Amino acid sequence: MDGRGLVRAVMSVGSAGAVQGVRTVRAAWRRRRADASGLPPRGAERARVPGAVREAEPGPGGGVVHFGRSRLRVLVTVNGAVFLGWDGAAPEPSYALAGRCPEPDPRAVLEPDTDGGWRVVAERVTVTVSRHGAVDVCTPGGVRLRRDLPPRWWEPSAGGPGRWMQRSEVAADARFFGLGGRASGPRLRGGTYRLWNTDPGRPFGPGDDPLHLTMPVQLVVADAGTHLVFHDNSWDGTVVLREGEEGAGSGHDRPGGSELRMAGGPLRSWVVVGTPARVLLVWASLTGAPAVPPAWALGHHHARRGFGSEQEVRRTVTGYQERGLPLDAVHLDVDHFDEHQVFTVDRDRFPKLPVLADELRRDGIHLVSVVDPAVGAAPGNAVYDSGLAEDAFVRDATGRLVEGVVGPGESVYPDFTHARVRAWWGGLYAERLAQGFAGFWHDLDEPTSSTAFGEPTLPRSARHALDGRGGDHREAHNVYGLCMARAAYEGVRELVPEQRPFVFSRSGWAGLQRYGGTWSGGVASGWPGLRASLALVMGLGLCGVPYSGPDVGGSDGSPSPELFLRWFQLGAYLPLFRTHADPRAGRGEPWEFGDEVLAHARAALLERRRLLPYFVTLAHLARRTGAPYVRPLWWGSPEDRGLRDCGDAFLLGDALLVAPVLDPGTDRRAVRLPRGVWYDTVTQRAYEGPGQVLVDAPLSRIPVLARAGAVLPVRGEDGGPELEVWAPARGRAGGGLVVRDAGDGWGEPETERYVARWEGREVVVEREGEDGVREPSHPVRIRGLAQGVSLPPGRAQM
Repeated sequence: MDGRGLVRAVMSVGSAGAVQGVRTVRAAWRRRRADASGLPPRGAERARVPGAVREAEPGPGGGVVHFGRSRLRVLVTVNGAVFLGWDGAAPEPSYALAGRCPEPDPRAVLEPDTDGGWRVVAERVTVTVSRHGAVDVCTPGGVRLRRDLPPRWWEPSAGGPGRWMQRSEVAADARFFGLGGRASGPRLRGGTYRLWNTDPGRPFGPGDDPLHLTMPVQLVVADAGTHLVFHDNSWDGTVVLREGEEGAGSGHDRPGGSELRMAGGPLRSWVVVGTPARVLLVWASLTGAPAVPPAWALGHHHARRGFGSEQEVRRTVTGYQERGLPLDAVHLDVDHFDEHQVFTVDRDRFPKLPVLADELRRDGIHLVSVVDPAVGAAPGNAVYDSGLAEDAFVRDATGRLVEGVVGPGESVYPDFTHARVRAWWGGLYAERLAQGFAGFWHDLDEPTSSTAFGEPTLPRSARHALDGRGGDHREAHNVYGLCMARAAYEGVRELVPEQRPFVFSRSGWAGLQRYGGTWSGGVASGWPGLRASLALVMGLGLCGVPYSGPDVGGSDGSPSPELFLRWFQLGAYLPLFRTHADPRAGRGEPWEFGDEVLAHARAALLERRRLLPYFVTLAHLARRTGAPYVRPLWWGSPEDRGLRDCGDAFLLGDALLVAPVLDPGTDRRAVRLPRGVWYDTVTQRAYEGPGQVLVDAPLSRIPVLARAGAVLPVRGEDGGPELEVWAPARGRAGGGLVVRDAGDGWGEPETERYVARWEGREVVVEREGEDGVREPSHPVRIRGLAQGVSLPPGRAQM
């Protein structure tokens, strides 16, 4: 925050903004002063490289290679993941790992290689270490997927943590994905990406970086194969990506490249090789299975930048009900709190909040509460007083409480990297549950201020427990939101053990999926913001966080009716489907955009309601396999270069291909198809892939295509489960899995496997089980035939 920014704030919001701006400037000055005294000066540095290899110590799953000025540990685990740790770095402790490091693969052995190097040969990967410290990761057939060049360190001459740099090379045809939530994705083109969770301080679009949730996770797709690399280091850093070029004629290929620079912390990484499905499966086994949200959380949510009162909540809900618009959750923002802003209620505007929650619950609507990490630093605030008694708040290097500016005044911040503090914070959700809330969305948990300036709140010198290791905010910043999500998830699970918690956060890090999901934060209300919304969801899914979604309509201004509808239609096929209204913009609910938009929005909502059983199945499959709900088109065909470059459509599970409209004035659009036969779900016209087709995209709908042979569960007209089966191509078979949710508790749901095949002139659908083949346990509707009519279970005739 500089003087010019303060002037802009005063001009935009008046004297109140001036007061807030002065507070923010003072807080920024305190941060700078704290860092000046609490962080060691940069001073002189000395550079270091590994040097030449000296010896090696074979061990379980690999071993340790000693160089002149460093050592490298190579470990292949039983799930096929490869760990690389320099300078004695070990897999643990780690905020990313779900538990202990997997056991070593006893079949993987460190053995001498040519030219004085060493190698480890495993079932799915070969790792070669050169005599100067370059590391090659290759397929079992010997094709190189990645080469990490010898790293370089710059260490303070006076001692302390050093910064480091790692350059890597990939194939010329490789494409980069991942790095957390990036608005410019899903394919990450050449450029610089920062690894520091940040509130941009304004509604963002595709050109903004970094955003709220960054991860040092790259997914690299090339002709030779797919691999994921994760640098387990939560410090500030940058990644510079460079796409390669293939030589024409007799020319030479220029490999793609990645340069990672970190401000400190260990140089350690994990590499996973295989198909995209296998890579995400192993990644989930390392970092934890994604939490399954309650079934209602897969429905439609509505949020507002302040309802203002219980009466306004009721009026909005009535508006949905009177217009036949399904609604499953209402989100309350900070306006329902009193002046303390957390775990409190404004009794004047929300005098009977538990009564309101009970009324809504009877209609199938659940209340979700915002929760920020900031605690008002005011004696008499029960949360502040109990936090002081617990010594729960972050302190600076001198032992003083660190205060930042949030909402009405000074606030302090819990140190979620301490187990005792997480337990204390988790217990506070008892107040939220008593008020009738069923779920929680975490905001400002980078952490940042709630002002319009996007200012950070904690100095880099602030001290953190880091679960017994001790350290400062340089290491804790990126995992702050992750640890807050853990505190909430574990606290709610203990308070309500019979129900699955529902928690989603704006910020986080690798492993966030263990505790819930995320949403976009403040995406700009324009067509570029719509495109960024899809990029964020797809990129996060490839980093292991399958449950996410944007604020439909954006967070600033008022979208045009066409933009709102196209955003709404996209949101209906994303895991978290949340509309967001801003009363300051004058509109936000679907009926405020005109009768035509309302009719088409109702159709999209009803289709989402019809597909809920399919979303439930995808949620449980994500827990078991790590596969995201929303997948890139190349998911099953990573060797298809045309699909790698396609970021304007996606697969919803294995059965559906969704092609949203991302540009104004569009009534037809091109769709690139993976291999196989695909049916337009409205016209039932069949298209053959791979290739590109032109399909209708009227204002009433976005194109959705179904894979031939797909079997997916839907809600029938009577409200009961039904199987929607798309006729397989002639001479081929199809099928699908159906997971029947056992409720919102912890029971293991039943999984049904179905096969669809041709038998003469009939399509036969059968359920496979341990006791043989049986008829389906649900009514079957076979589509893609000439008439697409409802037929007796399990059989349809041409």
